Amino acid sequence: MKKILLSLRPNGSWVTSAGFLIALAVLAVSLMSARAVTLKAGDPAPKLKPAKWVQGEPVTDFEKGKAYIVEFWATWCGPCRVSIPHLNEVHNKYKDKNLVVIGQDCSENDEAGVEKFVKKMGDKMTYRVALDDKEGTMGKTWLQAAGAQGIPTAFLVDTKGNIAWIGHPMTLKGQVIEDVLADKFDANKAAEEAKKEQEVMAKIVDAFKKQDWAAAEAAVANAEKTLPSDEADQLDNVRMAILFAKKDYPAAYKMADRVSEKHKDDVVMQNELAWRIANDKQIENRDLGVAETIATRANDASKGSDPAVLDTLAHIKFMRGKTNEAVQLEEKAFKLADENTQPQIQKVLDSFKKGELPKQD
Repeated sequence: MKKILLSLRPNGSWVTSAGFLIALAVLAVSLMSARAVTLKAGDPAPKLKPAKWVQGEPVTDFEKGKAYIVEFWATWCGPCRVSIPHLNEVHNKYKDKNLVVIGQDCSENDEAGVEKFVKKMGDKMTYRVALDDKEGTMGKTWLQAAGAQGIPTAFLVDTKGNIAWIGHPMTLKGQVIEDVLADKFDANKAAEEAKKEQEVMAKIVDAFKKQDWAAAEAAVANAEKTLPSDEADQLDNVRMAILFAKKDYPAAYKMADRVSEKHKDDVVMQNELAWRIANDKQIENRDLGVAETIATRANDASKGSDPAVLDTLAHIKFMRGKTNEAVQLEEKAFKLADENTQPQIQKVLDSFKKGELPKQD
């Protein structure tokens, strides 16, 4: 099951994460099913045609006997930044075992800033990095062809030059990489399993479209029997979305706290869930106490070093009348943010100091 979250934050950008606010994930899945997918597991990998190599030795062709991870990302994408250290660990672990990792930057607002970003990351981002061209050739031939709705999205290419796996880089298991390197991975079998899982999810999507919550709950129960245990674990997020859609807020917030507690170390999930509870216009009955608890968990998990998380927590503190704490958190977010994000955070900070909640785009 491809877990996707379209994340709309104040800057209006959209990104993906290993999704938890599944109401939007369902929308993403429905969009994917509507788009013709021409690239899937088992197919030959498209050509590598980046405009420029920012870091590392250029790769012109897929060399037989070597496996490749081609991960699409951008500097503005929060979940992409979260996944970079993990991808770097994969690179360091398998670089001497014939695995080549390529960070393919795409959809960039400021291409000139990519090289600065990579340089600033230092030993946290040591794998190859490439830029897409102005026409977005790599994005079209890889992301769009695979029906992907956002980033980060990774492609694992096997030792024969075929696509073995497509998904969020944080969900790529080491065993899959090792099987690919050993030529033991069955891409066709994996594709067939993915198709079955997609069919199961399609029933949930259909129920959401019809707003038939009884059917949605039945589809979730069926999915729990069908999906692998690690995938079925994600279904609590679907149940949470159903409860919010039904406006059963007491049960929805109890489920939100349960999901949050279960995934304390998932910074992106905690941050997105807290932000949605505090700001989603479709939620009529907000529990800012629950939102603050979840945002605090996100901040604890990031060790107070993520400006996006600090910004979320600051917003919720302000909404709860804790103005001084909100200002202090936003000031810290400003100091930690990059030069592209600081102007936006400064506007939020100025609003807090005026005693005004910033307007969301």
